Amino acid sequence: MFATILVAVVAAIHLYILVLEMFLWNTKTGRKAFKLSADFARETRVLAANQGLYNGFLAAGLLWGLWLGERGISVIFFFLICVLIAGVFGAVTASRKILYVQALPALAAMLALLVR
Repeated sequence: MFATILVAVVAAIHLYILVLEMFLWNTKTGRKAFKLSADFARETRVLAANQGLYNGFLAAGLLWGLWLGERGISVIFFFLICVLIAGVFGAVTASRKILYVQALPALAAMLALLVR
């Protein structure tokens, strides 16, 4: 049960990131979340929307795995590994904050699945 909750939290994080990147990027909320200037946000909104869509795919994969129940464990692991890799890459290339917001929750969910 705890593992399921952690996986759902990781999915919710990525749905929230989807909303921030696809719909709020060029707003005060989006600019504040990512510390962007208005000009940069306006110029990169299409790139951010694409990035947000990918975050949505990660969330969809995790939710699909949860929906499959026990048969979905390998699906969940695949998507958690994707989240973990993306989180580490983002932490190295963009912001260390990504390590805590994305990678560590994914790792926690993976560990919880292993010890259930």
